[in-house]
Amino acid sequence: MSDTLTRLTEILAQRRQADPESSYVASLHHKGLNKILEKVGEEAFETVIAAKDGDTDQVIYETADLWFHSMVMLSHLGLEPQQILNELDRRFGLSGHDEKAARSQEK
Repeated sequence: MSDTLTRLTEILAQRRQADPESSYVASLHHKGLNKILEKVGEEAFETVIAAKDGDTDQVIYETADLWFHSMVMLSHLGLEPQQILNELDRRFGLSGHDEKAARSQEK
């Protein structure tokens, strides 16, 4: 799985510098963070609808779109997918309730 994330991260970095007229990723970066966030929200909504409808093929398709656009967002913010994986690794062995309570105390 991480090979796919690594390859996609490299491609997204290359395309970020491409001509916005010839690259969808470059066009998103060119339009700015708000447009990228709009796409993440749109894909999240479509994923939820597909899951609610019970259409597993569509859930897979829409989740791929959601992950892709989330990675574009991370790239735009100067973050790496590995940082997200590290956070997920950190959470292994933690109760979800304990982790949520810890976040509430930090605020």
